[in-house]
This record gives sequence, C-alpha cells and structure tokens, in this order.
Amino acid sequence: MKTFVRRREDFTWDGVPLLAYKEEPGTHFRQVTRQVLSPDSADFPAELRYFEVAPGGHSTLERHQHVHMALIGRGAGHCLVGDEVFAVGALDAVMIPPLTWHQFRATGSEPLGFFCVVSRDRDRPRLPTEDDLKALGANPAVKDFIRV
Repeated sequence: MKTFVRRREDFTWDGVPLLAYKEEPGTHFRQVTRQVLSPDSADFPAELRYFEVAPGGHSTLERHQHVHMALIGRGAGHCLVGDEVFAVGALDAVMIPPLTWHQFRATGSEPLGFFCVVSRDRDRPRLPTEDDLKALGANPAVKDFIRV
C-alpha cells in the first residue's frame, strides 16, 4: 500500500494512472479525467479521487444513493447541485446529498480540478430519463446549465 504520492506540476501524481472519467457506456461527459489517489485496500473504506475537467468540458449529469463531497483544487467553473447552480473556485467545498442531481463544468479558460471523497462501497450513478430532464428544465437556470 502506498502511503505517499507526490503531485507533479501538471496535477498528476507519481505512480497514479490517468484514467478516463467513466468506462460505462451511455454516460455523457466531455473532456474529463480521473485519478484514484487513495490506496486500494479493504482497510481504507473510502476513495480519494481527483477529477479534472478541461475548459469547456463537463462531468456526467447524474445522481446516486451515496453522499459525497468535492473540494475544488484548481481553476474555476460551475456546478449543479439539485436545483441550484453555483460558481466554484479553488478550495470551495461542495456537499452532494443522496439522490441529488449534480454536474460540474469548467466554464473558464483553465481546467477545473476537484478532489472527491466517496465510500469505497457505493451504488452506481443513475442517469436522467426524459421525464427527469423535463423536470430539471422547469428551472431556467438549471436548463441553461446542464449538458447531456
């Protein structure tokens, strides 16, 4: 088990693979990478992950049963949590409650990087149905923000 990983200047970490954001088919995202910084051990019940969204990119619009927390590490952008869109920047913290629609977008000229802490044992994300999108679209700010 690694007890220390060194960050490089480009926000990658020594010995940590740079992965595609999602492997599941049918997910809709643009220009996002993922790195898992926590040890792969049954003794450690959570994962610490770093996601980076390139300028103009966005994460998947999704929700799930598990709660998680994101800490913005660099850049600026916006995030949807439920029916609110927030401007976010370095060191802002975002709590995402269970079954809450959420999505991150890099709306500036630099990447939006954020750390995410989540339970190792968790349910799979759920994507929106047409009815979900219609309900979300009832809020004009949310309708203008989301990307699918």
